[in-house]
Amino acid sequence: MKKALAAFTVAFSACLASGVSAQSLTVGFSQIGSESGWRAAETTVTKQEAEKRGIDLKFADAQQKQENQIKAIRGFIAQGVDAILVAPVVATGWESVLQEAKEEEIPVILLDRQIEASDDLYLTAVTSDQVHEGKVAGDWLVKDIGDKPCNVVELQGTTGSSPAINRKKGFEEALASHDNIKITRSQTGDFTRTKGKEVMESFIKAEGGGQDICAVYAHNDDMAVGAIQAIKEAGLKPGSDIKIVSIDAVPDIFKAMAEGEANATVELTPNMAGPAFDVLEAYLKDKTEPPKWIQTESKLYTAADDPMAVYEAKKDLGY
Repeated sequence: MKKALAAFTVAFSACLASGVSAQSLTVGFSQIGSESGWRAAETTVTKQEAEKRGIDLKFADAQQKQENQIKAIRGFIAQGVDAILVAPVVATGWESVLQEAKEEEIPVILLDRQIEASDDLYLTAVTSDQVHEGKVAGDWLVKDIGDKPCNVVELQGTTGSSPAINRKKGFEEALASHDNIKITRSQTGDFTRTKGKEVMESFIKAEGGGQDICAVYAHNDDMAVGAIQAIKEAGLKPGSDIKIVSIDAVPDIFKAMAEGEANATVELTPNMAGPAFDVLEAYLKDKTEPPKWIQTESKLYTAADDPMAVYEAKKDLGY
């Protein structure tokens, strides 16, 4: 027994000396849900990145409810995971549960969304610049419309979420010095196709059967796809009668572009986990502190970018 205990002590000490390896990591991932094609792709890519690195990924789908995310995070803490990834459904209300993770020395990394909390409660946030995304979308519309008058209807994301807040802010910044372009209606479509279609139908009824609408700005492509359907059912031509600009760059928006039914999208890469795992492994090995924000690229695509080729490439990424 003494020899076995001694052997275990030596082996354990050696593990500590060598640091934590990716192969030994267990990471909890609290995902918002599967409300969009982009969200599904983020989940797929995160699982692929974990498998590639030999990380045991514990996955929890919150079905777009913060209370489910908080419950999942507490479950991960109770399991004693090495780290937690969370894509926060809303920006506020995280202090208590993240403090619990901190007290257990479990680092937390935010994926694709920021939160309103002290940054000592999380290791880093891997996100795009969501204000910049909105501005890129707005800049495209300003350039495309020129000096013509244009009434824009806006399909917002989930109320209180950082993408909804920031993508709206950036878009409005782009339009601020262009009095000919005005947002006449703005309502949440909750990032879903179904709600996007429903809200767009109400906009069309309120705006002269759609004749008074020049463009749709959707905070994600799925709502834009829903809006496209509503526009077609109203007897109008999306992409020409009503311009469509949105964010995420999921495959179906490129298909719509190829068919002349959408005009522009701003890419949000689904690979947030790759950079997150990189900094996590470095941190667990030698306590290397990453920057508090790791920014991903935001690329504009239009109908001039061979949308069907992009569609096929995107489909291969797990959307």
